[in-house]
Amino acid sequence: MKVGCIGLGDIAQKAYLPVLAFQPGVELHLQTRTPATLARVSDGLHLPRERRHTTLDSLLAADLDAAFVHAPTITHPEIVTRLLEAGVPTYVDKPLAYALDDSARLVGLAEERDVSLAVGFNRRHAPGYTQCADHPRELILMQKNRIGLPEEPRTMILDDFIHVVDTLRFLAPGPVDDVTVHARVRDGLLHHLVLQLAGDGFTALGVMNRLSGSAEEILEVSGQDTKRQVINLAEVVDHKGQPTVRRRGDWVPVARQRGIEQAVLAFLDAVRAGRVLSARDALETHELCERVVYAVQERTA
Repeated sequence: MKVGCIGLGDIAQKAYLPVLAFQPGVELHLQTRTPATLARVSDGLHLPRERRHTTLDSLLAADLDAAFVHAPTITHPEIVTRLLEAGVPTYVDKPLAYALDDSARLVGLAEERDVSLAVGFNRRHAPGYTQCADHPRELILMQKNRIGLPEEPRTMILDDFIHVVDTLRFLAPGPVDDVTVHARVRDGLLHHLVLQLAGDGFTALGVMNRLSGSAEEILEVSGQDTKRQVINLAEVVDHKGQPTVRRRGDWVPVARQRGIEQAVLAFLDAVRAGRVLSARDALETHELCERVVYAVQERTA
């Protein structure tokens, strides 16, 4: 199976390539427009020259069976369009695009061409979070905070807060009937954001504070007088009277802890089996993010 990886930034190098490079039966091809990065990363993986590409044309000429896109978000629409039109099953690091129209067009193109399109919402595969899906979920609270990093609203919401939005959607035990957004914006930069989703018998809260003094991610689900808490995707704490702590094993790879390995393998398994994956549900997350962007803009207009 010939698999292309487009874009060799931190996320590709730290999370995806360690999984892809050692999959049995995978012939890995790399593409980036930066020759020095291509040489350094390819040398580290001992890839032959014919698997190193500086253009998308060259990569597509390799007759790919699948592709992973980790290029900057601004380039996603052009790259993904080329891949889908060439009939290449495509996995895209979130988001599909900054503009909802572009995201919808890509999902429609994939369906029209009957080609797999998957979006990298790895938290749906993270062991701690999948365990939360088996827990009572009357109240869901997710915090994803940063240090000294206020940002332009659309960029922050689509590049980072989208993980919070998708995780709340993934864990919500029923249809969402109400969406409420609160935010603090100063000088055009989004400092913090709170999203509330509510439905029959549940409330889900997503919080991001870009001036929190701490880089952390904490998920809590509770119901029926019990609570499960996941700290930084690594430590699971069950609360029912006295807390019970389960920590990540010392030898568990970070990519597996964060669900990236499982997401990659699920995508490759589908390609091997000839199953076409739809990004229609991922598009619903993008649509909800667009509602959040609009609400923030309305409050600051």
